[in-house]
This record gives sequence, structure tokens and C-alpha cells, in this order.
Amino acid sequence: MHRKLALFTVSRMSFTSYTSPSPSQPSPPSPPSAGRREWTALAVLLLPCLLVSMDVSVLYFAVPFLTAELEPSSVQQLWILDVYGFVLAGLLITMGALGDRIGRRKLLLSGALLFGLASGVAAYAQSAETLIAARALLGIGGATLMPSTLALIRNLFHDAKQRGRAVALWSSAVMGGIAVGPVLSGALLEHFWWGSVFLINAPAMVLLLVCGPLLLPEFKNPAAGRFDLPGALLSLLAMLPTVYGVKEIARDGLALRPVLVLAAGLLAAAAFVYRQRTARHPMLDLELFRHRGFSVSVLMNLLATFAVVGCAVFFTQYLQTVRGMSPMEAALWNLLPTLAVGGMAPTAAVLAQRMDRAYVIALGFVIAAGGFVWLSWLEPGSALWFVLVASSVYASGLVMVMSLGNELAIGLAPPERAGSASALLESGTELGGALGMAILGSIGSAVYRADMTDALPAGLPAAAADAARETLAGAAAVAAELPGRAGEALLTAARSAFTDGLQSAVLVAAGVMACAAVLAVRLLRGLGRAGAEGEAVVVGAAGAAGAPEAGAGVAGVPEAGQGAAGVPRAGAGC
Repeated sequence: MHRKLALFTVSRMSFTSYTSPSPSQPSPPSPPSAGRREWTALAVLLLPCLLVSMDVSVLYFAVPFLTAELEPSSVQQLWILDVYGFVLAGLLITMGALGDRIGRRKLLLSGALLFGLASGVAAYAQSAETLIAARALLGIGGATLMPSTLALIRNLFHDAKQRGRAVALWSSAVMGGIAVGPVLSGALLEHFWWGSVFLINAPAMVLLLVCGPLLLPEFKNPAAGRFDLPGALLSLLAMLPTVYGVKEIARDGLALRPVLVLAAGLLAAAAFVYRQRTARHPMLDLELFRHRGFSVSVLMNLLATFAVVGCAVFFTQYLQTVRGMSPMEAALWNLLPTLAVGGMAPTAAVLAQRMDRAYVIALGFVIAAGGFVWLSWLEPGSALWFVLVASSVYASGLVMVMSLGNELAIGLAPPERAGSASALLESGTELGGALGMAILGSIGSAVYRADMTDALPAGLPAAAADAARETLAGAAAVAAELPGRAGEALLTAARSAFTDGLQSAVLVAAGVMACAAVLAVRLLRGLGRAGAEGEAVVVGAAGAAGAPEAGAGVAGVPEAGQGAAGVPRAGAGC
């Protein structure tokens, strides 16, 4: 009896000491704060992500100039525009995993060297084939830069609050690069030859190569194992056909070839997932997706990019073709909403430190939905301020979503897997943009064609009718050939039809944003505030269970709904 009582007493004392640490027990060490060196390193890291995102759009105004000099065929012209994005999307996962193995700083600097050299080759290309090859090399370099910059932020900023602000600045730089690209391109083309739009990359890459070794830490996963070459090939075979198929369907509608290419990409994606589940040293730790915070963050980023890219196409065409602006004028006005929302990412980071980030992300989606609903009232003769304010509203909301999504996912990934986690985020972003162009573009085109079918004047030649019915630019070209009021009537009808298509597309985007707001609250609620102690850390197969990076949270305190070491219980995942 005494023995049982003694055992009961010892057991009770052990349980009490486990669940209620004594006041004298030392508290977990505070994460080290970033100083001037780390923030200066962040400024250096923002350069490549600004330029990589800018190179997606920098060629828009240069196409007529390089076409006149290089005389590419129509197919070659499409590849000049698209090969950069295709290669970038196809290699993101591979490069993220490679950086985890060989070192993120080493990969970043290697990519900067390749990006700078390829920019010089592109600037002085003497043929379309050379320019296509140079753009492909730029895509390879870009694929090394993007996940490396975000992964290094994970290593530079151990304090979660500071990391949130750093990721917010990173997100702002990416969004800013996409908007600045056309403006800078237009300004350079007014004074220099078309190759100058590529040479602007060189000084920034030189600065990165000089400052990177001095300011950036090296970090790699010592337990990563051998590089998974079959997995790398499967990831390429999955992303390239998928993005290509979606873009082709968006451009030309449903056809046998793009549908087959898309199907092949999806089959390769299934094979890639199987490979990662069974390989001894997989490229990706699929345990990342078992944490609802990470998997939902990827989904939120995808939905946000779906809306912003899908609607940006309509916005640019509206300014140029409906309102009759020059490309440079349209680019400058297009820049205004981006500048107006520059402070939204840091604001979202501050809000997420004071309240559950699920509600802040949901608020971002609600704001974006409001902006899209506002745009649904747009008419061909609406005031310019009406368009700009509505665009600023939806862009503000989506910047909030994307910055917090990136911050959450990177904060949850273990430091040894930050490169792979960053690559997955970027891949979701690329796929979201392609889906946005395909789905929202198809909706707008369908409404436009339906309206134009009834608006075409009688007696119009079949070829001219097809051109006018296909695109607003085609209708404008046909209207210019018609005499007097007939041409004006056709152009007015085309502008009205395009605006109707825009209204339909943004209403669909608003509906998707409203659904995303509900999902954000339902799936992310309970993860807590950004930077709160006790934030869960995903532990990959290659990482040490329960050994998060210093400052990443209280070791051994799993998220609500999870078991030990951050492994979800049945039904607790996404």
C-alpha cells in the first residue's frame, strides 16, 4: 500500500512538473533580433527579386522594336515572350531543393552571375534564336534567385515579428517589379535601343555578387542526402506542360493539343508526388503539406495571384484600347495603384501581430472582393479616377494576403527546408497566374464574342467579322477601315462588349475572393498572431524532431490539433 502511494506521488509530481513548470525553471531564450547588418542584407536581397519579377513584363513595349530588327516569325515572337516564364516556373522546385543541398548563398550568387551574363547576351542578340536562348538562360537564373532570396530571409531574421516585416517588404518588391517593368521599359526605349531593357540587370547583379559574400550567411541542410535527379526531371515535366497548356488555352481557347499537353503535365505531377513519397532522399518534404498553415498559405497565394494576374490583363487593355492611351501613358497610370498600396504589406504584418492572422488574411480577401465589385460598375466612359481607385482597392487587399501567406509558410517551414518551401510558394504563384489568365480571360472573351456577334454591321466580309469578333484590337483595326459612322459604331460596340466582358470577369474574381475569405477564417483560425510564441514549426523527415531554429517558437509546444513534434493527428491536416 505504501509502495503504491509512493508511486502515485512520484507519478503526480512528474505530471505536475511536465504540465506546469516551476517559476524557477528558465524560460525559453528570446530569439536574437536582427541588426543593421541583417536589414542591409535584406536590401541586397530585394534587388534580384525586383529584377526577376520585372523581367516578366519588361519586354511588353520592346516587342515592336526587336521585331523590326530581328524579324522573328510569329511562333518565335511568342517564344521570346513566354520562354522566360516557362523555364522559371519549371525549375523553381528543382532550384529550391538544390539550394537546400549546396547552400542558398552559393546558389543565389551562381544565379546572379548567370542572370547578369544572360542579360548581356539578350541585349546584344543578333537573331531571334539567340534571344530565345538568352531568355531561357534568364529563366534558369531567375529560378535560382527567387526561392533563394525568400529562404535566406528565413535564416537572417530569427525573430518572427521582424521576419514578418521582412517578408512584407519582399512581397512589395515582387509586386513592384511587375508594375515597374513596363514603365522602365517605355522610358528606356524612348532614348536607347531595345537591348537596354536587359542591360539594367547587370549593375544590380554586380552589386549582389560584391555584397552577397559579405552580408549573406551560408545555409544548407546537412541531412539532405543525394540530389533526387528523377524527381527534378518529373517536376520539370509537371510544371512546364501544365503552365504551357493553361496559357495556350487562355490564348486560343480549348483545342486538342493544349488539352493533351495539360493532361501530360498533370500525369507527370502525379508521378512526381509518388516519387517524393517513395524516394529515399526526396527533393521535397511532403510533410510540409500536412501542416494546414503551410498548405493553406500556398492555396491563398494561388488564389490571390489568380485574381491579380487574370484582371491585370483587362486593366491594361482597358486603358490602351478603350480609353485610347499610348502604351507609355497606360503604363504610368498602371503604376499608380501599385505605388498607392506600397504600405499595405507592412500594415498587414503589424495587424497580424495584434490579432489572429486568419482574420487579417480574410480582411484582405474581402477588400479585394470589394475592389472587384467596384470595377464591375465600370463603363467605357467612366472617369479615370474611378478605375484607378477600384484597382488600388483590390490590389491593397491582395498584397495583404500574399505578404501574410508568404510570412506564415516560411515561418512554419524548418530552416533546413526553407528553400523547398519557398519554391513551392513560388510555383503556386506561377500556377495561379496562369489559371487566372485562362479562366478569367476565357470568361471575358466569351462575353465579348457573344456581344459582338449581335453588333457586327451587315455585309462585313467574313475575315473582318472574325477579326472584330475575336479581340478588341481586331475590332479597332476593322473599324479603322470602315467609312465614317460605320467605323465609329463598330468601335463603340466593341468597347462596350469588352467592358461587359471585364465586368463579368471581375464579378467572378469577386466571388472567388469572397469564398477565399471564408476559407481563410475556417482553415487558418487558431494559428495565432504572427510572431506569437508557441507558433508551430513543421518538422521534416530530414530535420530533427522538436528542434526548431532559435527564435522560431517554443520547442516542443505543438499547434492545437496536433500531436508531438508537429505531426497532425488524423483529421487535423488541411
